[in-house]
Amino acid sequence: MKNEFHTDTDLTPQQFAHLGSGAVAYLKTIRSEDAQRLFPQAPPIRPGLQLFALLSADGSPILLTDSRDAAIANAWENQLETVSVH
Repeated sequence: MKNEFHTDTDLTPQQFAHLGSGAVAYLKTIRSEDAQRLFPQAPPIRPGLQLFALLSADGSPILLTDSRDAAIANAWENQLETVSVH
């Protein structure tokens, strides 16, 4: 018996990128040195800090903070289901 993974409901890359958009966000711990890449509009931040980035399901930046609790609270206030990325 052949194992098939193709179905009529396969998602295009564009559809997959938007899966969970507006409903799911992920929390990612980053170093302050990496903040400018994800949040280009952010002011300069002192190197060596641990920060928390809240990102939409498609990777779009939502919030940058130095508090995990603040990031989770923001997601909760915006009715976003959060997942953590390690």
